[in-house]
Amino acid sequence: MNEQAKIRVAVVFGGRSSEHAISCASAAHVLPALDPERYEIVPIGIARDGRWLKVPGDAARLAIGRGGELPSVDALADPGAEIAARPGGAAGGLTVLSPGEVPHDLGAVDVVLPLLHGAYGEDGTIQGLLEMTGARYAGAGVFASAAGMDKEYMKLVFAAHGLPMGPYVVVRDRDWAGPAAGQERKRVLDDIAELGWPVFVKPARGGSSVGTSKAHDLAELERAIELAREHDPKVLVEAAIDGPEIECAVLEGVDGGPPDASLPGQVMVGGGAAFYDFQAKYLADGTHMVIPAPIPEPAIAEIRRLAAVAFDAISCEGLARVDFFYTPDGQVLVNEINTMPGMTPASGFPKMWEATGLPLPALMDRIIATALNKRPGLR
Repeated sequence: MNEQAKIRVAVVFGGRSSEHAISCASAAHVLPALDPERYEIVPIGIARDGRWLKVPGDAARLAIGRGGELPSVDALADPGAEIAARPGGAAGGLTVLSPGEVPHDLGAVDVVLPLLHGAYGEDGTIQGLLEMTGARYAGAGVFASAAGMDKEYMKLVFAAHGLPMGPYVVVRDRDWAGPAAGQERKRVLDDIAELGWPVFVKPARGGSSVGTSKAHDLAELERAIELAREHDPKVLVEAAIDGPEIECAVLEGVDGGPPDASLPGQVMVGGGAAFYDFQAKYLADGTHMVIPAPIPEPAIAEIRRLAAVAFDAISCEGLARVDFFYTPDGQVLVNEINTMPGMTPASGFPKMWEATGLPLPALMDRIIATALNKRPGLR
């Protein structure tokens, strides 16, 4: 690549998951932070039905509306213009397909920034496609993305690395709705009862608290599992942990060095929400984050250390956010890792890095530079 030429960055957002709108909102926040003197931006939206579409990089139309209106790719896509990534073709090659027109190249890109959350974007699927096309891309690879997305296997990997976590139960489709579900369902419910009440119920491969609810008894539990199953046939039930939720942002180390962890932040839930649900995360006026978290310095240091351990445990790359609980008796427990954390104005990842001395434009420069240093194809 000519050193004088701008770096061509395909910013991909939207997607088929229930976090489509949050991905659009992430793009709305990130696009204005990319220096137009350094980067040539190629905005690509993935519609809810999976079509890759040529879209304008209109940050205002991608943001969550003041009245809580959620954005979508479908609402701003150029009519008819679809984009196809070409496995086995030119590295990073993209082709525009328009009805009634001869397909034409959009051109190769230097790096892909997949601002996608949830299934088909944060779970290793698009990462595998990009590796097949030979494109460099930001963020975790296929395995780390898949392991980070599936909370069951994430917890198994973390346990193997000695990371402290709270108790949980996995509810599989065959246990809840399969031919032998009657007996298996009773066993699962007995296991969950041993966690104590209340419990949190969530899709095992979900995010942004979509489909997540809190259950205080058996009746609420069954309703919560059915709600979670609307988003994923595999469900995770976790014991409620007494103590605040603390987040910590992580970046891949520079020049092969160890991961860097930000100052951690504590989420202060507003709007009268019972827990940090979708409404509280993105739509409630009172939700905010205190950085650094108002906990003792030794606990802050331990959270930063464990965040880096969790990042390395699943072979993560690029960036991640690790979520913790800090209990009244001073324990630090790992909750989960997000391999492509939200980048909206309300999201903790950019806020924590800004408080640590890395504002959003510099943060994006580092993420892109890290991706450009990766080898194309299989990492």
